[in-house]
Amino acid sequence: MSGEPADREHYEAVVVGCGPGGAAAAARLAEHGVETLVLERGVEAGSKNVSGGLVYAEESAPYTLDDLFEGFREEAAERPVTDYQIHNIAGNKVKSYDLTDLHEHDTDWCDAVLRRKMDAWLEQRVHEKTSETGGGVLTNVRVNGLLREDGEIVGVTCDELDPIEADLIVAADGVNSELARDAGLMDWEEPDEWFQGVKAVVDMDPDVVNDRFDLDEDEGAAHLFSGDLFSDVRGGGFLYTNEDSLSIGTVFHLDSLVAEQAEPHELLDALLTHPVMAHWLGDEYDEREYGAKLVPDSKKVAHREPYRDRLVLVGDAAGQMQAQGPIIKGMNHAVTGGALAADAFAITRGNADPEAAGRRYAKLLEESGTMDKLRPRRYDLSRAVGERDVVTNAVERVLDSRVGSLALGNPVADRVLKRAYNSPFLVSMLPDTRTGYVTVPAIVGEEHGRTIHWENDVEPPSLEARIGGLTYDTDVGNPHIELLDDSAAASEAAVYACPVSADDFGGGCYRTEQVQTNGDEETVVSLDTQPCVECGTCAIVADTAWEHPRGGKGVEYREG
Repeated sequence: MSGEPADREHYEAVVVGCGPGGAAAAARLAEHGVETLVLERGVEAGSKNVSGGLVYAEESAPYTLDDLFEGFREEAAERPVTDYQIHNIAGNKVKSYDLTDLHEHDTDWCDAVLRRKMDAWLEQRVHEKTSETGGGVLTNVRVNGLLREDGEIVGVTCDELDPIEADLIVAADGVNSELARDAGLMDWEEPDEWFQGVKAVVDMDPDVVNDRFDLDEDEGAAHLFSGDLFSDVRGGGFLYTNEDSLSIGTVFHLDSLVAEQAEPHELLDALLTHPVMAHWLGDEYDEREYGAKLVPDSKKVAHREPYRDRLVLVGDAAGQMQAQGPIIKGMNHAVTGGALAADAFAITRGNADPEAAGRRYAKLLEESGTMDKLRPRRYDLSRAVGERDVVTNAVERVLDSRVGSLALGNPVADRVLKRAYNSPFLVSMLPDTRTGYVTVPAIVGEEHGRTIHWENDVEPPSLEARIGGLTYDTDVGNPHIELLDDSAAASEAAVYACPVSADDFGGGCYRTEQVQTNGDEETVVSLDTQPCVECGTCAIVADTAWEHPRGGKGVEYREG
């Protein structure tokens, strides 16, 4: 098949990525009778994806997964979340608040999911739907860039296929979107615009899950953790119950990880070994899988105009991840974005203006209320004041004093805090400072918490064992990351920020070495891409050239 323009394959729509956003776009396009080709980089949808693991169906959302895919909850989800709590930790003291009101606000249902199972199921349904309109799903295909003619986007280029033209290109290729970067709609310049999450999937028999979390078979629990168990790193932890496992992880602001020189696997271990986990984890600990990913902070990066020419961005590629304190919603917004992008194309179908669908898509995102959830204007106002160093330092001084303890330690404050935690309005205004993530939760835990006397005997696997437990198809001779500057000043942050590297570990992606240069000893950084989990962290904190591995190559997640 020739790559010349006259011989190129052409589809009405090409969807890149078959996660929930891409699946929603493809399914809705097929419903509109649009010829749609879906290109998926993994050996199977979900094999490249990691998520904390909660999918929401909001009552106000124009689309939900069960709207688009009949039987989704019964076939592809784990457990519905019926119990939602947050735990404020100070040493061995814990104060918990029920977050049911916040969790159920604007919520039709919420299920825990594992991405390999969920996305693989969605892929099958998408292939069935798109095949009916002359398309289908192709796996093991990496879309590496945008095809242009006279400077205008007209299609995509791939490692494994000749260029493909399309009237609509849906970039649902995740947080590390090569298409968004190629179009100039995403950059990796500012660590404070990103979170990094790491997760362990822990094996547990369904009856044991039910017993330890006091659940029936059709119930599930979600627990969040904040306070001083993560030192001064801004972020927190989570635990979600699956059908026969637990998803346990931590999510932190990337700039805070770098500033504190914290190592992600150690922060996860701090949660796993805390006494509060002893009752749930018991004496035996069997970790099925370790994974990691970047998460966009929608408050700062969600695109108000997520399009260029025929290209539209959905899901993480568009920054559509809502992480506002205990509100953690991403996959549902990806579904909304994908479906609305498809509707926008159907409305503008045949319009000669290449940006007609994109403009309509942006309008639909605004009119549906999605953008106000992702980028609440009240946060912009609170950020302008609350995230200034002088303000943060002044608040911290007060809270660290006896006045702060008295203000937060009385019964009235306890009742006010519970209401505040359950207020979507107040949570969406929370400034991204250590005050909300560390200081206040630690004081609340100290003043109102009960002391946990349980012994936690969990011994998490070593980083080496975690890497060894992952499945890789290494693309020998084709490294997907190039270290451009190996000096410590430019790239040393990757040694501790990379979730499969560590300062005292010689088997990860990034390592420091002492070398002799002109008689002087110098610290340099070396890179080995084989253990890479493709999270993209190093692209932001180190001087690298980063791209995804070719189709089907690299890490393959079994759980996700």
